[in-house]
Amino acid sequence: MIGSQATAAIRADLARHARSWLGLPVQRWRRLTQTGFFLLFVFAPIFNILRLDLNLGHFILFGFDWTLGLDDFAARRMSTAQASLNIVLRGFLPLAAIAGTVLYVGWKWGRLYCGWRDALWWFAVLPLTIAFAMLWAVVVMTYLLPPAEVYGNLLNGTPTRNQAIFLTVASLAFCVEFLFARHLFCRYGCAVGLFQSLAWMGNDKAMVVGFSRTRARDCASCHSACDQVCPMRLNPRNVKRMMFACVQCGQCVDACDHTQAANPDGSLLNWVHDLRAESEAAFNTRAARTLPPACSSARTES
Repeated sequence: MIGSQATAAIRADLARHARSWLGLPVQRWRRLTQTGFFLLFVFAPIFNILRLDLNLGHFILFGFDWTLGLDDFAARRMSTAQASLNIVLRGFLPLAAIAGTVLYVGWKWGRLYCGWRDALWWFAVLPLTIAFAMLWAVVVMTYLLPPAEVYGNLLNGTPTRNQAIFLTVASLAFCVEFLFARHLFCRYGCAVGLFQSLAWMGNDKAMVVGFSRTRARDCASCHSACDQVCPMRLNPRNVKRMMFACVQCGQCVDACDHTQAANPDGSLLNWVHDLRAESEAAFNTRAARTLPPACSSARTES
């Protein structure tokens, strides 16, 4: 008996260590990643990493003009075949590569991008909400107009009429979303997230949070801590088909780790993938067919 308890304790300890990278907890890495993505979002147009210049009428990528190269075709200095090749090489292939990468990430790991780049955790109080809503509006506009023009006009207090209208409307829209909608747009309105979720649902071996259903009674003392921390308002113990909008942030796993810290068997929630995730998907099918709705909130881990 003592030997089995020691084995369970070792297994639980290994699982906890597996959820940390380079000695840092996963949530700390997640915060660092979010901060990095937000800084990239703000400074990308300033340093011409990526933006759409409406004045020039084309994208700028890493300081270079990203065009389809059709000016020569319009001036009849290029053949139709060369123009078609430009469209494929400069337009279709880059977009296909970006879309393919996003879908592959979703297929293998779910909406990982959403859960690890979302900076909404900064919006804690009303002044910060308003400030960040305005910042987002300004940054979005720098993706459409030269950043020097945008920031210069703002510093001088001389934005154009169209710039002022855009900033006002965008700031109000972001403010309403941050204050009231929260993750409603992420769950129901984001096309990128929707396609990532569809790809994830189509892969039975994709990474998913698994629940040790055989130990469900251990949940009695935690007061649904995993439900309370989920930013997408999901039940992490539910079947995968009911976790469609999961962003793989791992907060439910950390909450379960905390509440089950004294449990020698460790956490009831764990990330599973490959064969173990496939077993989870098989339970999803069985649960959908045999379990009543009241019982479908439990999931299993092989």
